[in-house]
Amino acid sequence: MPTITPSDGVNDVKDLLSGLDVIDDADVLESLSHDDAEWAPYGKALAAVRPRTTEDVRRVVAACAERNVPIVPRGAGTGLSGGANAVDGAVILDLSRMNRIVEIDADNLTVTVQPGVINNDLKAAVAQHGLWYPPDPASAPWSTIGGNVSTNAGGLCCLKYGVTRDYVLGLEAVVGGPAGEYGTVVRLGRRTTKGVSGYDLAGLFTGSEGTFGVITEITLRLRPARREAPRTVVGAFASVVAAGEAVAAITRAGLLPAALELLDRTCLRAVEDWKHLGLEADAAALLLAQLDAPGRAGDEEATAVAEVFRAAGAIWAEQSTDEIEAEALFAARRLAYPALERLGPVLTEDVCVPRSRVPEMLASIEEIAARHGTTIATIAHAGDGNLHPLILAPPGDENARRAAQAAFDDLLTAAIAMGGTVTGEHGVGLLKRAGMRQELSAGVLAMQVAVKQTLDPLNLFNPGKVVG
Repeated sequence: MPTITPSDGVNDVKDLLSGLDVIDDADVLESLSHDDAEWAPYGKALAAVRPRTTEDVRRVVAACAERNVPIVPRGAGTGLSGGANAVDGAVILDLSRMNRIVEIDADNLTVTVQPGVINNDLKAAVAQHGLWYPPDPASAPWSTIGGNVSTNAGGLCCLKYGVTRDYVLGLEAVVGGPAGEYGTVVRLGRRTTKGVSGYDLAGLFTGSEGTFGVITEITLRLRPARREAPRTVVGAFASVVAAGEAVAAITRAGLLPAALELLDRTCLRAVEDWKHLGLEADAAALLLAQLDAPGRAGDEEATAVAEVFRAAGAIWAEQSTDEIEAEALFAARRLAYPALERLGPVLTEDVCVPRSRVPEMLASIEEIAARHGTTIATIAHAGDGNLHPLILAPPGDENARRAAQAAFDDLLTAAIAMGGTVTGEHGVGLLKRAGMRQELSAGVLAMQVAVKQTLDPLNLFNPGKVVG
């Protein structure tokens, strides 16, 4: 099979894809060639295509397979692991214009969407039908459902309500390999609540980061909308480790908040300096708990959480009775990453440890920061053990960059040693490949390679990611 070369490649791709929106402008290609992962390498793409339909995607995949051209799918580019980064000579499939909500089925509590639908736009659309889509990554105002599915994104509510995979019922995808010629359209999964007819291929594609094919449609399960506004309990702590102890105590007490989030002082101050939300950033860490049991049960749950915070050593712990104040606190959690990014490059971690090990992992973060002379701010979906240490480096400081990368590697090692994982929701992409090889056994890695080779024997779909 001939390999396309840059000298004739652009014109050849345009000929094969006549009638589609093919982009070869250098500046636009540069902007589409990488996600938000700091220092993740990316190559020079041949062209980009903005499809609008499954047939458009099918044509792109078939044409690229004919000329052995790699395909890199992307959504909004909000990823933090390099999973959407281009390789040399690739065609980028920018799926952002496949943004149609195909069907909201209120009777069966499902919604079917194209991959370019923005998470928050989906939430708003189903809310008009009295329904709720719970997965809510901090990037929800910008990230696409296709990207959320590709990384199995979690978010603030995953402690109680689960991650994206828990809501994916079925997929439509353009594939190759054993399904037939590259450019074959398949439907995976189902629209029913139950179904075990064969292997869970929709589950396999969820979290696969575009390495098995291109997702073109997604059917998601929904929940009835919550009947009343959640209650918010805030606890202030003298150290992040003390806040971690409170998280472990919440689990031991059998309490299950809808969300249990941690922000350290560095994050709080960065958000306050930027947005002036009126936050008090004196404590070393805040824990934000959101409780959504209805009526009196919700009041009792909120009281119990505040009592656990106090018993675990909180400086203070109170239920917020002001909805505006509560919203500001959770807005601060969502804004922490972009607020810190304003200060310079941020290398973002995504480790996850058993909940009982959260205090130990928080202590390790502090020790690693001190050892490498780095500043590490920490936000966390603390209730499910998913921590996001944010390693800061002044712009243009090469020594700081090297120290940040060394701290990044040590954080992965620490999480694995505690029985954790190197990525809870951001995906492997490029930045976590070495960590994944450290975490998984040789036998498991071989199985993953075998699946990739079976479903994509030409290695066209997002090559170099996950298994490499």
